[in-house]
Amino acid sequence: MPFNIEKVIRPNILALAPYRCARDDYSKGVLLDANENAFGSALPIKYKEELNRYPDPYHPKIKERIVKLRNVSLIRQVFLGVGSDEVIDLLIRVTCTPGKDKILTTPPTYGMYSVSAQVNDVGVVHSNLNIENGLYQLRLDDITASLKNNPEIKVVFLCSPGNPTGTALSHDSIREILKSGYEGIVVVDEAYVDFVDHENGTVSSWIDTYPNLVVIQTLSKSFGLAGIRLGIALGNPDLIQILNNTKAPYNIGTPAASIAYEALSDVGLATMNTHRSYLIRQRSMLVQRLLAFPLQGLGRILGANDANFILVEILDKNNKPCNVRAGKVYSRLADCLGVVIRLRCKEYGCFGCVRITVGTEQDNEYLLDQLEIALKSV
Repeated sequence: MPFNIEKVIRPNILALAPYRCARDDYSKGVLLDANENAFGSALPIKYKEELNRYPDPYHPKIKERIVKLRNVSLIRQVFLGVGSDEVIDLLIRVTCTPGKDKILTTPPTYGMYSVSAQVNDVGVVHSNLNIENGLYQLRLDDITASLKNNPEIKVVFLCSPGNPTGTALSHDSIREILKSGYEGIVVVDEAYVDFVDHENGTVSSWIDTYPNLVVIQTLSKSFGLAGIRLGIALGNPDLIQILNNTKAPYNIGTPAASIAYEALSDVGLATMNTHRSYLIRQRSMLVQRLLAFPLQGLGRILGANDANFILVEILDKNNKPCNVRAGKVYSRLADCLGVVIRLRCKEYGCFGCVRITVGTEQDNEYLLDQLEIALKSV
């Protein structure tokens, strides 16, 4: 069945006349159109960018570099957002009628899907992952049943690699959903995809084949640019246009755009890949050290370790995963020992778990030393 975007997008969004400015059509000359301060910014230091001018609304030069990097065809298939969170929020807003429509998530997963849904008065249907032995893969029969029983589901959010699972979803399972006849949007959130070192990496090249697929990426993780808040959506040009129509006029500021453009250069990509390789080696080292930890108190490492973090169980004195002790270890590390990790034990399928980001070699050695102290004291 061919994808019909008019069945997915809210009628008022389809009818939306986007905000337009003269800068959509003209960016050179004596610019007296936007009520900017022609005398420059008030900053006491000199920037090479003209910060008194509004930025380009669409940043085609950045998109050209993303097209090349992610093996997509057109800049019309690329949307830039203020972090992935703006992309998530916009996808819900343009598709879901408040108080009526729903999204589907696959817990344990990234919490902002549900937060954005709640902000927009949109229901959430949960199809839990298969958590047996830390597998963290889709249960396709359950997703199919959920979609059949809830025709109001407009968007399916799949996180691959997952957060907090650190596990890439199998490509076969993602393809099954895309080929199932589902008429809504299937979002694959690939924030951590550059840390996958096997065949189930990015599906960005699939957007030409599946018009209802949207792939979300970011410069926050492998590029180390969380501070500029730049997220990316790759998808059907018609849907990308709707996102552009709905976003704020100048959502990506000039400093963020300039940094992103440089990061996506050949030199920037080489640096990213160097850091990526180093981090993957540190990830392997940290996994090995945690598995061989000298003290009682650490259990299984769950998931496939496809991201830049590790999900590990904290055990009680009877060698069973324990939320209470996990909380105590977390607090002890943060309050007394100068190490902040993430408590994930209340998430489905993560009983007794903490999430540890892979740091530098020095960070990781310090973590291991302090973790030993924390486990002795709680």
